[in-house]
Amino acid sequence: MNTQTMQNDEGYLGRSGPSLHNLVYCSRAAPGMDAAAIAKIIATAKHHNPRFGITGLLVFGSGIFFQWLEGPRDNITSLMQIITADPRHSSVVLISEENEVRDRLFPDWDMELVEAADIRDVLADAMQEATDAKQKQVLAQLLDELKAGSLGELGAA
Repeated sequence: MNTQTMQNDEGYLGRSGPSLHNLVYCSRAAPGMDAAAIAKIIATAKHHNPRFGITGLLVFGSGIFFQWLEGPRDNITSLMQIITADPRHSSVVLISEENEVRDRLFPDWDMELVEAADIRDVLADAMQEATDAKQKQVLAQLLDELKAGSLGELGAA
């Protein structure tokens, strides 16, 4: 077994240390999405994500999903294939994707549901705690988009 290319919960092991993949997307929820359906999504994520080294947050509001995912690249890629094929999602839009992120923003959140009304505060807090310049840049972009851009509906929920 070659441990140089083996993925663990922190990404690929190698000489330069572990790296994480970070992906942020938005999608439209299928009609009829309710609290029970969201609870099922969160329960499924909390069951599967720890074993695949995936952490992050999910926001649902105004019929829109917003999700921040972080973990090993192959695992995040596989999860995104599942999400894009899931009939509960449509119009999946990739907002940001970064590889070689060194620190998790949400290390203790196997998948946390954040109320849409709280997303600005959560992202602002994450930006203050982030040590990775790429993450800070993505968080600043998301906060700007929440104010006036494509994510405006989400922050207004």
